[in-house]
Amino acid sequence: MGPKDIPATAPMLDIKWIRDNPEALDRALKDRGAAPAAGSLITLDEERRTHIKALEESQARRNTASKAIGKAKASGDEETAQRLMAEVADLKAFLQEAESKGRILDRALEDALAVIPNLPLDDVPVGPDEAANAEYRRWGTKPTMNDAKEHFELGEVLGQMDFETAARLSGSRFVVLRCGLARLERALGQFMLDLHTTEHGYEETQAPLLVRDDAPFGTGNLPKAAEDMFATEHETAESRLWLIPTAEVPLTNLVRESILSEDELPRRYAALTPCFRSEAGAAGKDTRGMLRQHQFNKVELVSITTPEQSLDEQERLLVCAETVMQRLNLHYRTMTLSTGDMGFAARKTYDIEVWLPGQAQYREISSCSICGDFQARRMKARYRPKEGKGTRLVHTLNGSGVAVGRALIAVMENYQNPDGSITVPEALRPYMGAIERIG
Repeated sequence: MGPKDIPATAPMLDIKWIRDNPEALDRALKDRGAAPAAGSLITLDEERRTHIKALEESQARRNTASKAIGKAKASGDEETAQRLMAEVADLKAFLQEAESKGRILDRALEDALAVIPNLPLDDVPVGPDEAANAEYRRWGTKPTMNDAKEHFELGEVLGQMDFETAARLSGSRFVVLRCGLARLERALGQFMLDLHTTEHGYEETQAPLLVRDDAPFGTGNLPKAAEDMFATEHETAESRLWLIPTAEVPLTNLVRESILSEDELPRRYAALTPCFRSEAGAAGKDTRGMLRQHQFNKVELVSITTPEQSLDEQERLLVCAETVMQRLNLHYRTMTLSTGDMGFAARKTYDIEVWLPGQAQYREISSCSICGDFQARRMKARYRPKEGKGTRLVHTLNGSGVAVGRALIAVMENYQNPDGSITVPEALRPYMGAIERIG
């Protein structure tokens, strides 16, 4: 699939585009490890369009017959008037049923489109999983240390990372942090948020942690990733409420159902929030420690741009996230994810992977994705260009800037000392009351 098939500004997953480019859609879905869908989508659309045509013809005939009734009565042709009145009555009954069927056909097509993933950009590596990811760049060097311990070993010896108490409170995949580690985790979040808002131009934002169905649908979390989210039993008149899996959901939806002016773009939002994930798809993975938790803190970065700005904005977003790692002096590599490893809503994703000496491997600490107009179409988010008429869909991007819990793990493992204490990175000491060591 080349750039001529799916340019960066293409109206992704618009049914008209799919009708015109069925082969390109199925090739892209194959690259993503998904089944072909163009044929079934076009069949649904043809049935819907045929029904709409029949409905419009019946409406036109009803209008014509209604006007003819008056003329027949005026001319004294009662027989014709009665026949036309009977026809109008039949058409009225047919139209009521047809309008209901039309809504069913519309919903069927919308539901079918809602589970089709976004289509990858041309330069995304093609492959079924993370084995096909490509290294983009790396920074720093691996620290040299003997007998490096994992974060949970360090935290439990310090007596400041308590999984047993958390399990009694909430079950598995929770943690209680105390004293220096609790303060270090708070310092990391504040440091990141200050960096992005004072140096990188993001607008600090506090948004709800509970959202209605429309918000996670807009970002592509629903319906595909419902099993990875926590839903509350409380329901409003419109929908149930969901705990956010990431601040991407409320931040991106700040522009839902709105028309911006081009002068307002790009918009850049940053938030430090708790995130909640059921991790239903990760049974048995990373069961020890803090790497995969049901509740964790993260600094999220979201950009809303024009189509022409979005590719450059992804590179900018990545640099902002990488700056966090560099200020903390943490060795990392940046990977371009393959078609089979990207998230549902992404067209291209960079993952920052930090080196963890205790595990002796790289682990993901940030994902920076460009979504094109995929989310904007679902949210009905548009902007009015300076030149030309009408409106266009915005482009959306999101990235972790970065995951606070995983940054805590990285600092603990990279700054551990032989006696089990943790040296506080210089960038964090202003947030730690000048404390230099946790022990």
